[in-house]
Amino acid sequence: MQIDPIQLHRQSQFIYDYRNKSDQMKQFFDYMPFESGEQRVKDLKNRSFDRVGLANVLRMINKQWEAPDSTYHNIERLKEDNSVVVIGGQQAGLMTGPMYTINKIISIIQFAKQQEADLNIPVIPVFWIAGEDHDLDEINHIYLPNQAQMKKHKLLQRGFEKHSVSHIHMDESESNAWLNKLFEQLTETQYTKDLYETVKGCLDKSTTYVDFFARVIYQLFTEEGLVLIDSADPKVRQLESSYFIQLIENQPEISEGVYAAFSQLQQKGYSLSLDVDSTDGHLFYHKNNERILLMRSDNGEWIGKQNEVRLTTEELITTARAHPECLSNNVVTRPLMQELLFPSLAFIGGPGEISYWAALKPAFHALNMKMPPLLPRLSITYIDRNLEKSLKRFDISATDAVNQGVEDIKDNWLTSKSNPPVEQVVNEIKVAVDKAHAPLRDIARDIRSDLGELADKNLSYLYSDIEYLEDRIRKALQEKYAKELYEFDHINNVLQPRGGLQERIWNPLPLINAYGTDFIKKMTNAPCSFEHDHYLVYI
Repeated sequence: MQIDPIQLHRQSQFIYDYRNKSDQMKQFFDYMPFESGEQRVKDLKNRSFDRVGLANVLRMINKQWEAPDSTYHNIERLKEDNSVVVIGGQQAGLMTGPMYTINKIISIIQFAKQQEADLNIPVIPVFWIAGEDHDLDEINHIYLPNQAQMKKHKLLQRGFEKHSVSHIHMDESESNAWLNKLFEQLTETQYTKDLYETVKGCLDKSTTYVDFFARVIYQLFTEEGLVLIDSADPKVRQLESSYFIQLIENQPEISEGVYAAFSQLQQKGYSLSLDVDSTDGHLFYHKNNERILLMRSDNGEWIGKQNEVRLTTEELITTARAHPECLSNNVVTRPLMQELLFPSLAFIGGPGEISYWAALKPAFHALNMKMPPLLPRLSITYIDRNLEKSLKRFDISATDAVNQGVEDIKDNWLTSKSNPPVEQVVNEIKVAVDKAHAPLRDIARDIRSDLGELADKNLSYLYSDIEYLEDRIRKALQEKYAKELYEFDHINNVLQPRGGLQERIWNPLPLINAYGTDFIKKMTNAPCSFEHDHYLVYI
């Protein structure tokens, strides 16, 4: 396996400044990226964690997913006073969701290994499944390549608009039909039969989207000691009871601080994927299986955005104490809850996550915590042997293809197949026709104005005839070189699908079907520097 680091041309200004430790970044973070974890370990010693309670809950949760032995071993290590975790998370996407989920897990495992070797303490990789999220449309589909394009395959499920994903039972009939249709799209290989049986087994044993996600992940990562947690599990909610009370009691400072930091970041010209207001409650209240986002009213009550609920602070604290399963976190308080539960050495995030975390430092400080070090996850594009051959055939740089796509290269290549180029000849002919036609237009205008208009139309008709022939010639060229043009489109579809990075669109299913899971295991064990923008991995 060949692994080449490259630079990405289209990064947000925020991520560019963060990676380069710009001076104006430092006020928004307690630690800067790519620094030693020794100071963080020292800082964590000043805090206490319910390690035994957390380990017991993690063991019960992971048992239902039939986690591998390596997971239970790491859960036990979490009880050790000096152990820490490297943590990151995502929603429970179908078949893992886009490739960036796999890349994020690889990042968590790699960094945990690196830090355990450097610090000589137990460092445990943890993946936080955001099971409390309720946006089913974000996770109920995957994209697969189809005729050098990406086709969306959606699992139909209706009637759960505001339910947490962890509480949505998958439709057995629809999910099986969806899975069978996916595999019908794949070219059969030596891995297809076993892959289908493995995934089908995961699906048959799963009740919810989170179950399915977790079981698939554990089929891919069996020996790395990865620990999964479903943030919406009722047993986790019980652990979080006292922490919810802290969030409720410190809401004014959290909300005002985050809003102020968010405003400062905007003033510096940064665009964040965050929508906040100083009156946000940053908690959800669960009523009739729906999540209701809470706000603070002028008189201090906690109310739903549509007035679905109205609670005093005392009533909300009582709920947190007696029925914590009725509460869940939003995008601001989820990182806080994560930090209260786990002794986190570092948080691994994508570009969007790190940008909105920049506004959260005041929220952490409101709870007398430091924001953990944030590390950009590894960003990866996978290139198979056939695609590598196509790149070499047309002398295309993989770096350029990832950054810019190959549409312009394809157009120029096709143009070169006509000598002289069709467009050049057409333009020359139009100039010649215009020159030859000009005296006729002059005569027509001198006789009568309407004849002049007719002469202008006549010229446009001549142009149309020329353009029609140009179009037919182009189509004939496209037909003649259809195979080569398909190769260009395939390159684009793999390296810059829908105008973006592969990892944001592609699901790992086609690559696993073609090459098995070995490339994922090799990538997990190939230590990479987190300081590089992006990696090209040849499999």
